[in-house]
Amino acid sequence: MNSLFPSHQLLFLRSKSVKNKLILLGILVGVSGGIYFLTHQNQPPQAVIPEILQFQSTPQPSSTPFPFQELTIPYLRSRSYQSALGPLAKHSENASYTSYVTSYDSDGLRINGLLTVPKGTESSKNPAIVFVHGYIPPTQYRTTQSYASYVDYLAKNGFVVFKIDLRGHDQSEGESGGGYYSGDYIIDVLNARAALAVSDFVNPNKIGLWGHSMSGNVVFRAFAAQGDIPAVVIWAGAVYTYEDFQKYSIEDGSYQPPPPNTERARKRRELFMRYGQFDPRSEFWRQVVPTNYLDGITGAVQINHATNDPVVNIEYSRNLMDILDGTPIPHELYEYPSGGHNLTGTTFTQVMTRTVEFFKKNLGE
Repeated sequence: MNSLFPSHQLLFLRSKSVKNKLILLGILVGVSGGIYFLTHQNQPPQAVIPEILQFQSTPQPSSTPFPFQELTIPYLRSRSYQSALGPLAKHSENASYTSYVTSYDSDGLRINGLLTVPKGTESSKNPAIVFVHGYIPPTQYRTTQSYASYVDYLAKNGFVVFKIDLRGHDQSEGESGGGYYSGDYIIDVLNARAALAVSDFVNPNKIGLWGHSMSGNVVFRAFAAQGDIPAVVIWAGAVYTYEDFQKYSIEDGSYQPPPPNTERARKRRELFMRYGQFDPRSEFWRQVVPTNYLDGITGAVQINHATNDPVVNIEYSRNLMDILDGTPIPHELYEYPSGGHNLTGTTFTQVMTRTVEFFKKNLGE
């Protein structure tokens, strides 16, 4: 018996006859039931949560490996990231910067990217940005074409920009793992950061992240995995709590699901067969959610989102701001009445100006 009624328990144990024990047990049950009725009769019914689902606010890492552990923030926090830039092949040059096509290693895969270095800074330690593209069908993505105007604006304002091609895109090796149910892209981002950190022309303490759309999730999970990232900027990002994904979804007509015979499709099926769809009560899924791991983060977050975005609901960004309001993490959200999902037109310059100001404030010049 438990210790809720120690005096009754003691009386029960000291009774000498079975009959007395049964009588006392009946009294005990009756008293307990009466107390429960009196204290609960005016309360609404509550769901009974099994003990296995009662967990701490921040899920604790498991010491025993388990399937799909590589998706979780504790795993991404525990592992190391080491890489270096490969040979630089000049792609273009203008009065402001020189751009190169290069690569780096990410867990044995060659990941390509466009590295843009401002003129006159090649021999000094500069602030840098790992620039992470949003969803573009992998076969349509191009290293030197996609997001060209975004990179141009940042480079002209003095930042080294490394626009990486996530695995499986253009000439990067590997299969595209997808943004929300894989750890592959986060690993690519953090290995890119590691490669910049050991380069001759980047200050390792001044490397920020920029992400668009799908990569709002990617860079925010990377932010949760490495708490010393000084600055993260997200444009029209999605999926931070995973409950938001269930609530708001994404309306992307360009999305092409992986063919059923691919490794990505197989792993996705296995993931959902093992753990089911996202459930905030699941200990596994709780370890995937980056907003459950905001402790120890020292950097700042800026989000830019248009209210007329037809792809990603602005409520994703508003919900994240509400969560960050309860933390010491510096954060800001700018909303725009136009610009759509890519924040184009007259909105583009306004958003870029704020992005540059934010990075200069948090990375330095």
